[in-house]
Amino acid sequence: MIKIRKVISEEDISETAHLAHDIWTDHFIPIIGSAQVEYMLDKFQSPDAMTRQISGEYEYFLAMVDDKNVGYMAVIPDVDQSSLMISKIYVKKDVRGNGVGCRFLQHAEAICIERGFNKIWLTVNKFNRNSIAWYERMGFANVEALVQDIGKGYVMDDFKMEKLIV
Repeated sequence: MIKIRKVISEEDISETAHLAHDIWTDHFIPIIGSAQVEYMLDKFQSPDAMTRQISGEYEYFLAMVDDKNVGYMAVIPDVDQSSLMISKIYVKKDVRGNGVGCRFLQHAEAICIERGFNKIWLTVNKFNRNSIAWYERMGFANVEALVQDIGKGYVMDDFKMEKLIV
């Protein structure tokens, strides 16, 4: 059974950052290279970065299977736009295809319904073909291409994808 729980404690944050390092190192080095992965882990996925994000608008969640943390998701609610951004959704390679990502999306949709939001959106690297295909299967549509400068000469070269909640 897949359990989702909110990241609250320092221990939760530390475990989430550890998951981020493992998942990102495995998945993104072939796509964007090790230097950019290390930069992005430090800037966006370190314990300090996550602590700052959680003290702001972000909400983090861990997925557990058999009492082991196997993935994490972060969302940013936008009341003004009646939408929820999925900032991060990552699952360990050895449990992909077992419903963890689907369970995260169900959780995000439940947040939308609870708060009266009508849209979920996210960005995904243009070369992350498997993830793009998965999001499309989950009902997301590619709505635009984005290139965002993230500092130190790096950019995020992404597609913006949206799913309407009815």
